[in-house]
Amino acid sequence: MATKHKGRAIGIDLGTTYSCVAAWEEQNGRAEIIVNDQGNRTTPSFVAFTDQRLIGDAAKNQAASNPSNTIFDAKRLIGRKYKDPAIECDLKLWPFKVVSGADDKPMIKVNYKGKEKCLAAEEISSMILSKMKEIAEAYLDFSLKNAVITVPAYFNDSQRKATKDAGVIAGLNVMRIINEPTAAALAYGLQKRANCSEKRNVFIFDLGGGTFDVSLVTIEDGVFEVKATAGDTHLGGEDFDNRMVRHFVQEFKRKNRVDISGDPRALRRLRNGCEKAKRILSHANDTTIEIDALFQGIDFRFSITRARFEDLNRDLFEKCMEISQNCLDDAKMEKREVHDVVLVGGSSRIPKVQSLLEKFFQRYNLCKSINPDEAVAYGAAIQAAMLSESYSIVPNMVLVDVTPLSLGIATHGDLMGVVIPRNTAIPVKMDGVFQTIEDHQPTASFPVYEGERTKAGENNLLGLFHLSGLPRVPRGHPMNVIFELDYDGILKVCAVDETTGNKNGITITNEKGRLSSAEIKRMIEEAAFFKEEDKKFKKMVKAKNALDDYIYRMEKAMKGFDVSSKLSPSEKETIMSKFRKGKRMLESEEHNEAAVFENYLKRLQKMCQPIVINKVRDYSDEDTD
Repeated sequence: MATKHKGRAIGIDLGTTYSCVAAWEEQNGRAEIIVNDQGNRTTPSFVAFTDQRLIGDAAKNQAASNPSNTIFDAKRLIGRKYKDPAIECDLKLWPFKVVSGADDKPMIKVNYKGKEKCLAAEEISSMILSKMKEIAEAYLDFSLKNAVITVPAYFNDSQRKATKDAGVIAGLNVMRIINEPTAAALAYGLQKRANCSEKRNVFIFDLGGGTFDVSLVTIEDGVFEVKATAGDTHLGGEDFDNRMVRHFVQEFKRKNRVDISGDPRALRRLRNGCEKAKRILSHANDTTIEIDALFQGIDFRFSITRARFEDLNRDLFEKCMEISQNCLDDAKMEKREVHDVVLVGGSSRIPKVQSLLEKFFQRYNLCKSINPDEAVAYGAAIQAAMLSESYSIVPNMVLVDVTPLSLGIATHGDLMGVVIPRNTAIPVKMDGVFQTIEDHQPTASFPVYEGERTKAGENNLLGLFHLSGLPRVPRGHPMNVIFELDYDGILKVCAVDETTGNKNGITITNEKGRLSSAEIKRMIEEAAFFKEEDKKFKKMVKAKNALDDYIYRMEKAMKGFDVSSKLSPSEKETIMSKFRKGKRMLESEEHNEAAVFENYLKRLQKMCQPIVINKVRDYSDEDTD
C-alpha cells in the first residue's frame, strides 16, 4: 500500500522549457491548473542572474540582453556527467558556460552580483520548483510542503534522485516521482473515461521541449497498468530549434561571410526567432524570421517553409516512430489493439509528427482533446491527492508501474539469467531455477545484476550473496531463486535449496548499489548498439558450455565401464589428451568464436563414438539382466 502524507499537496510538471503546477479541487472533483503572477498557465523553466535572481517569465524576457547569465534547459543536465555525449551538441549552442566539476559533474557558471558562481543543475531546477511552489501558495492562500514531481519515463535512477534532491532544496516533501506519460494517462482517464469500466489500451505519445516518452497503459475499472515504456531523454522541441539555429547560422555565414556562432547574444536572439517560427509553422505553410542588427549591425531576414523545417528534422521525427514501435514490441501488443492515441507535450502539435503518427497507427482520430501542455501537471495533482490524507474525496484509481531494467543472476559463462524482465509490472514476485556448476559443490554464489546486456559482467552489479550447505552431489543440482520487487523499488532476492531447506538472500534498496549518472541510458543504448556482438557472445558461451558438458560426460563414461576390450591404451591416451586440450581451450581467453568450440566438439564426438555405442550396449545388458 502507498504511504499517505499529512497536509495538502500539489503536482508539478518540471519541464525542460516550461513548467506547470496543479492542485486537486475537492468541490469540483478535478485538478486545477494554477496560473502564475503573469496570468499564464505555464511558466518558462528559465533562471537569470543579474543584480537579482529572476525565475520564469521575467528571466526569459531579458534573456537576449543577458544571455550568458540566463539559464535554461537545466533538466538536460540533471543527473548527467559533463562528458556525456548526449549534451555535447547542447554545450556548443548554449550561451551560458558549463564546466566540469567534482566527479565530472556539470556545473553552470554564472556571474551574480559581481561574483562568479558555479551551480549544479539540481540547484537551478530547485529554483524553478520553488517558483512553482510560490505560485501555488499564492493562489491557494496557504503554505505547502507536499508535492508529486514528474520526470520522463526514461530518466534513470540518478536523474530521478537528482530531481528529488532539487525538490528537497526547494523546501518540498517529494511524496513521489512519477513518469510524465503515466501522469498524462491519469489525466486522460479522469477526464475521458471516469465512468467507463471497459478495458482501454491507451498509447501516450509525449513529445515535449526536451524529452520524448511513450507509454502503453491499460485502463480498466480505475486500474491504470503501465504495460511498457520507451523514450529518449534527449529528444524534443529544443532539438528542433537547434536544427533551425544551425541551419540559419550557416545561411547567415554564406550570405554575409560572418560567423555568429561565437556570439551568445546573437544566438539567443536567433533561437527566440526560431522557436517562434516553429510555432507558426504548426498552422502556416511558411514564415519569415526578421531580426534587426543581429550581428555587427547586419539585419537578419530569412524565410522558412514547413517542408524545409520537416526536412531539417526528418530523422528526429522518424526516431519518434521507431521508439513507438519499440514500446509496442515490449508490450507484445499490435497497433490494432490500441484504442486511443493521446498527444501530450507542446511538440506533439507539429503537423508532421501527427501525420507520421496517424500513418503509423493507420488511423485519423488521434486524441487532441486534453491540453498537451497541462496534462502532465493535471495527472501529477491527481496522484498527489491520492497520496495525501487531507482530501476526503479523491479519484478511485490504482496506478501500476513497471521496472525499467531487467533483473537477474549471473550464470555459468557470465550469461545474464533474467528473472524479472524489463517492463514487468510492479509489485512483482518471480522465480527461476539455477544449477550448481561443479561436482560436490558445497556453496553457490548469487551475483544480482540489472541491465540489458547478454554478458552479466557488463550490467550493473546490485549485490552478492551465498547459499551454503548444499548436498554433495554431481553438478546440475537445482536451486530456486526468488525475486520480489515492491512499489518503492526495494528488491528482495532469496535462494532456496529444496532438498535441505537451506536459504539465504539479500535486500537491495533504491538508495544502495544503484546506477551512477547516465548508466541506465548507456546500458540500453549499448544493448541496441552491440546487439550483434551480444548474439555472438551468447552463441560462443553456448558452444563452450556444450563442449565442457560433453568432455565431462565422456570422462565419466570412460571411468564407468571397462574400455580395455574396446580401446587400445594408445587410443585411450589420444582421447584423454584431446579432453585435456579441450579443457585448456575452455580456460584460455584466446578463443572467442563459437565456431572454434563447435568444430572441436564435432571432432570429439566422432572420436568418442565407440565409447557412446558401447555405453549404450552396457545399459542394454543391465536391463536384460
